[in-house]
Amino acid sequence: MNENRKKTMPELNRISQENYKELHKDGLVLVLENMRSAFNVGSIFRTGDGFGVSFIYLCGITCLPDNRELQKTALGAELSVPSAHLETAREAINLLKKEGYTILALEQAHNSHLLYSDYFVKGKKYAIVLGNEVEGVSEETIALADACIEIPQVGAKHSLNVANAASIVIWEFFKSKTYAPTI
Repeated sequence: MNENRKKTMPELNRISQENYKELHKDGLVLVLENMRSAFNVGSIFRTGDGFGVSFIYLCGITCLPDNRELQKTALGAELSVPSAHLETAREAINLLKKEGYTILALEQAHNSHLLYSDYFVKGKKYAIVLGNEVEGVSEETIALADACIEIPQVGAKHSLNVANAASIVIWEFFKSKTYAPTI
């Protein structure tokens, strides 16, 4: 029998939404600032679910989980990854700083740190701010962040879709073993 076959649904060992929230309560937190595409937000929820993101703050004009386009892309991940809407990223950052999070804005900025797996320190709590598809993270939010991180790029464009960029950062955090995955 060929062992290179797709896994069945029972073989995937999916956890319940309640178990997800308990199992991943100490993982990465995301702050989405004024994202205009529900598809990007849905994709971020889906990737977040896949790699144990603890919470997503939806700030400003970022759509909420009841958005149909978000739901079509998230495929139910909007139900497992806890989230809340706040008027501004500033509100989310202030809450997170009080809880001891290091706030990192994902942005190409002066003095930004290049993102590599060894950037994240085990046992430290991190929140990543992701910005608008056109404008990126606002200057006001960058000023509130503890640091900026940047994905190294070697092409001519030096631009990534925000959902793709989020996936890279989430994966680097996951690989860093900052939090112990259960796989």
